[in-house]
Amino acid sequence: MLEDPTAHPDQTAVRRSVPAQPGAPDGSRPTDPADARDSDWPGEYPGGYAVVDVETTGLARHDRIVSAAVYQLDARGETEDCWYTPINPQRDPGPTWIHGLTTEVLSRAPLFPSVAEEFARRLSDRVLVAHNAIFDWSMIAREFARAGLTAPVDQRLCTISLAKELQLPLPNHKLETLAAHFGVRQRQAHHALDDARVLAEAFRPSLHRAASRGLRLPLLACTPLREWHDPVGTGASAHTPRYAGSWRPSRRRPACPYPNPGRYEPGGPLVQGMRVAISGDTSVDRDLLEDRAIEAGLHIATSVSRLTSLLVTNDPGSHTSKVAKAREVGTPILDEAAFTQLLRDVAPAPGR
Repeated sequence: MLEDPTAHPDQTAVRRSVPAQPGAPDGSRPTDPADARDSDWPGEYPGGYAVVDVETTGLARHDRIVSAAVYQLDARGETEDCWYTPINPQRDPGPTWIHGLTTEVLSRAPLFPSVAEEFARRLSDRVLVAHNAIFDWSMIAREFARAGLTAPVDQRLCTISLAKELQLPLPNHKLETLAAHFGVRQRQAHHALDDARVLAEAFRPSLHRAASRGLRLPLLACTPLREWHDPVGTGASAHTPRYAGSWRPSRRRPACPYPNPGRYEPGGPLVQGMRVAISGDTSVDRDLLEDRAIEAGLHIATSVSRLTSLLVTNDPGSHTSKVAKAREVGTPILDEAAFTQLLRDVAPAPGR
């Protein structure tokens, strides 16, 4: 068994299980009054979960994972196993004042391809659960893509979204606030294993409350990243703290030189100047897909409005704000494969 890694942020044990840490001092699990009975458990709920936390060198698409932890939970949210590893990012470790992992410590850690098989085994056939899940999932998908592999994740669940569905009386949606609401003690914030433990202990009562109310879980489809390229000159790290803003900093893009010709007509071609929004995961790295659209003469929109020509999403049944707005205003929706096919022959702007 591992020594308690939450007391030693520089420990470098890899591919080992650690014992689950119960929530109560006497080793028993506290009973939540909202625990769902067997007869109340929704049959459509997933059969298992992988609660994940990753610490990274920064927030940009070229940043790397420096440590990862997974708590495997059964269908009712009970801990089955947990695992932690530091990872050598082969670059500056970024905000060491947050995650505590220095260059010296990480130089002794394994590279991602060395732990990818074990990581994948712990994710396989489970719903990935994370706090701000789009961040953790995106970083994981990119690491697997860099290694020439595919992350075995079909769905994810964000505990922020779940807290909103449950209408929990939280002043904010930080992990420590969610933990405090359920009486979970955080021992070492921004250590991947302790953050994953805290989230697992807060997720279990959240899951039971959702089940007792018969709520639909806010599951989103995950599209594995199959095409990836590292931009030139990514040796320097973005030292933006993870909790200071968006996980995906915006990029400056040139203004589209063509006027908006209106909405996409199903069955027709894309036309230069069309405003295209993208929602959810894409099999091609998002920045790469957007660059291709811009090179073809399209305008990439960050939101959906009545002026949006087209929404591209691989999960049209999701409840994201872009998909909801597209339905409200009647914006046409295409999946990534169809959009990529249309990108091969974009019609010139009217009057060109």
